[in-house]
This record gives sequence, C-alpha cells and structure tokens, in this order.
Amino acid sequence: METHTCTMFLAGKKATLDGSTIVCREEDYSNAFDPQRCVYVKPTEQPRHYESKSTSFKIDLPDDPVGYTSTPDADSSAGVFAAGGINQHNVSMTGTLTITTNSRILGIDPFNTTDGIGEEDLVTLVLPYIKTAREGVKRLGHLLEKYGTYESNALAFGDHEEVWYMETIGGHHWAAVRIPDDAFVIGPNRLTIDNFDFASDKTACSPDLQDLIDRNQLNPALDGHYNLREIFGSQTVTDAHYNNPRVWYVQQQLSDNPTGNPTDQNLPFICHPRRRISIEDIKRVMSSHYQGTPYDPYEHDQVPYRSIALNRNLELHILQIRNGVPDAVSGVHWLAFGPNAFNTIVPFYANVTNTPASYRDTPTDFASGSMYWLTHTIAAIGDAHYEQARVAVEAYEQQVVATCRQIQRTTDQEVDTASPQDQLTHANQRMADIAMKEATILLGKLVTVAFKEAKLQY
Repeated sequence: METHTCTMFLAGKKATLDGSTIVCREEDYSNAFDPQRCVYVKPTEQPRHYESKSTSFKIDLPDDPVGYTSTPDADSSAGVFAAGGINQHNVSMTGTLTITTNSRILGIDPFNTTDGIGEEDLVTLVLPYIKTAREGVKRLGHLLEKYGTYESNALAFGDHEEVWYMETIGGHHWAAVRIPDDAFVIGPNRLTIDNFDFASDKTACSPDLQDLIDRNQLNPALDGHYNLREIFGSQTVTDAHYNNPRVWYVQQQLSDNPTGNPTDQNLPFICHPRRRISIEDIKRVMSSHYQGTPYDPYEHDQVPYRSIALNRNLELHILQIRNGVPDAVSGVHWLAFGPNAFNTIVPFYANVTNTPASYRDTPTDFASGSMYWLTHTIAAIGDAHYEQARVAVEAYEQQVVATCRQIQRTTDQEVDTASPQDQLTHANQRMADIAMKEATILLGKLVTVAFKEAKLQY
C-alpha cells in the first residue's frame, strides 16, 4: 500500500491575516517520483459506485455530489489519492497525514486490511457530499466506524467559520478537535491530539471511545484527564528525530510562546501566533529546512533531523476559505508542485469548470511543459547549487505570487458572482501561464549557474 508522509498546517480565522480559515498540507513520497495533477471533478465525473484498489472495499455513493478541486496522482493504477481540495460549498478537506499509533490500541482494535478504507479513498468518499467542516468529520467518522481503516491517518476540514482536525484511532475509532479561531496547529507524522474533553461541543469522537479507554485501562494519567497522544500515540526515537523537530521549528517561527527543544515528545498541539499569519508565512514554514539553526543541511553535514522541505515533496496545497468576499470567489486552492524550497504557490480559484493544462495533464514521464516536472528540474539544479540559486528562487517566488495576487484582486472586483466559473477558470489559466513563464526563466538562470561551475573547463 502506498504511504505518503507529510506535514500539515491549520489556522483559525482569527489567527490569519485576512480572516480566512486555512487547511494546508504538503505531500511527500519516497525518493522515487510520483507525479501529481490538479483537476476539477465535476458532479458527473464523481463515481456512483466506488471500489478501492488497496483493499476489497466497495460502496455505492450518494447521487447528489458537488464539484470539487482535487490533487490526485497522475498514475491512478494504485488508486485516486485525491489528497485535498475545496468543494462547491466552500468546504476544504485534506487527507491524509500518515501518523503513528501503538500496540496497545492495535491489540484491541486492529486495522482492517481486508476491506477497510484509507488515504487512497477518503477525499473521494467525503468531500463531494458535505456542506460544512463538521459534516466532514461526521461523515468520515461514520465510514470509519462502519468499514474500518488499514492505517493511521490525520485529516482536516475547513469552512467559513471552523477548522477541524481529525485522527483515526486503531482500526475503527477516531477523534476530532475544532481548532480555536485564534490558534494554529503544525502536525507531523505522529498522533498529535493531546488533552481531550469528551463533554465539549468543540470535540467529536467515536461514540464508545471514552468507554474503550476506561474499560481497557489505557489511560496513564494520574489525575484522570485524557491525553490522546499519550493514550493512543507513540514516543519513539523516530518521533524524536523525524517528527518532533518539524513541530519545534514552526512553533519557534510563529508561536507567541515557543517552548522546548527539537526532540521534545510533548510539544504543544494547539498554539497561538505572535502575529496574524499570512499565506506567505505558511509557505515559508512549509518550505523550511531549519534555516538559522545548526540543523540546516545546506549549512551543516550529517544533520540529525528531518525537515519539512525535502526532495520528496510532491505538492503543497493551502486551502483557503476567505471571509469578506462573495461566496463565488471565497475558495482558493493555493498550489505548488515539487520540492518546497524551490517552488512557488499559485492562488487558483476553486469555483471553476476546469484547471490549467500545465497543472492538470501531468505525464508519468518527464515533460518540460508540465509544472510538476519543470519544478523538479529546477530543484535538481538548485539543490546542487543552493547558495547561488537561493536569491533567484526567492525573487521568482515573490514575482509569481505578487503578479497572481494582482490578478486575484482584479478578478475579485470584476467577477460576475451569478455565473463566475468561466471568468475564474480564465483567471486561473492566466496565473498558471505566469507561473510557467517565470519558472522557465528561473530554470535558464540556474542552468547558467551550473554551467559556469562545470568541471570540464580549461
């Protein structure tokens, strides 16, 4: 089964610069390529009968889906892996973040490896059928309880008002937390939810979760509170070097009260920012590799910690549900392909009829007309010549985002909100063309840098 190891970032509407809710995740794979696409799934294209390719799971789906954006694998032979998107009701969903668990819960509620559901399936099964973030949690929770899962995952949902973070527990259980409006969350590949209030209207879970904990004597807390990370999660050496340092670094950058050190096993789940967070802030931390610390691989050899930015980054989606604008333009699916240290995000409108070909028609083999492959080419040269490439990459990213923001600002003002799809589709095409043009210019600059440093000179 395919495993994507990722990093998630969430922010409530009072924690962001413009009052948006944010559901963000960067998707990783192995060192092999796994080309990605960006598509718009029309209601007529959503399957009415769905079959998983990872297990024998089958289901008949409702006959009333809505359209949604999606970032699936270019090669669908192993499954769709839709990854994340925004639907016509301006609800965002990302899935999934692979997380850890422990033998205690798996001994009680083992994975369903025969006909369970997992990352391959979840966005396709949920996003087209929900009108709010809470509905997303409820629908997915019902599916998990009924069919089970073959892996541990975290997911998130957002709408105009709320952001919800959800984790699967064992084979058939789950828990979810509403992120406070004035807070943010950075999630690595481990179970992250800590103190959990079963009586709160800002949490949700499997109906029998508290009873399962009590009946099986799973709670180690002396004072009786429920810390789900301690009950169902892990505290391994791998966590200390692979997971926790990413959380530590982002909290150091954004939190109003950063604590601990990179290997701490109990870094906070919910954090409050020292200032309102912008889209650019999110891109910066999701592109981080411990800059300014002894752990930056571009500055030091044999660094001990896994960073967010890697050669294994496949795509980064920042799913923004804006407030203070018409619903027709509220959903913005910011997207970047490839390693995050060398790419740029583009603010694609979600309420469209199609997506730009350079982002949509990604071939499984190298092709220069594809943004996925173009970005990987830039990264291959930029990584080998990082110091010379860094300034050019920063300038490229600022140029693309600034120009796209100008297009977005004009489009917001001029759009026909009664029938916006064609206008927004055209705006997306303009932004994709700009990103492709500037990426090609950047590639030319990096080729010049690399050529000047060729060994065969005399």
